[in-house]
Amino acid sequence: MRLTTKGRYAVTSMLDLALHRDQGPVALAGISARQDISLSYLEQLFAQLRRHGLVRSVRGPGGGYYLGKELEVISIADVIEAVNEHTDATRCRGKGSCQRGQTCLTHHLWAGLSDQIRDFLRNISLADLVARDDIRNIALHQDERVRQDLAITISRELRQLLPPAALQSRKPLIILETIFSCTCGILHFFTESRILPKSSALGQETNLDAIEST
Repeated sequence: MRLTTKGRYAVTSMLDLALHRDQGPVALAGISARQDISLSYLEQLFAQLRRHGLVRSVRGPGGGYYLGKELEVISIADVIEAVNEHTDATRCRGKGSCQRGQTCLTHHLWAGLSDQIRDFLRNISLADLVARDDIRNIALHQDERVRQDLAITISRELRQLLPPAALQSRKPLIILETIFSCTCGILHFFTESRILPKSSALGQETNLDAIEST
């Protein structure tokens, strides 16, 4: 059995949504920046998740996604199955037609493994993962990285506004360093106060590599 990119990214993006659910609608651009998943790939995943009622969307400025159900009732198995992935370890998808249309010697062994995996994932909810300290700490680091990326982007744009001659002087650079520090502080204040979401579409430029289709 192999869980493909689609299944792994579906679980990752749903967990990110769950962790940031208190901020109002969560934009896919924010998930993209935090998890390094391309925006177009997320749009495809969330279309499938929405059809299965796991998320609901809000259109317009400030729009995004909410969880479609309570954390406690969304299992990891639900998420994987919603994007048409499976946790079947048999070659015949459980049909018993592994060898020349008949059941092979190890069919029941792999079928039993499939049941164990399915039960394991069905007994873990998003609420279980959100409650874990290790996952919450990772999420905090990701939020901070996105803020830093945004601050660097703003600082770079401000630097480009200076004439080339000014860049040879130390004074403008000191001003830019001060602006950068202030920008970091302002972003931290606004995001912690929930005046702004904890990510921005500008953060997408960190790493949005093309994803190999599965």
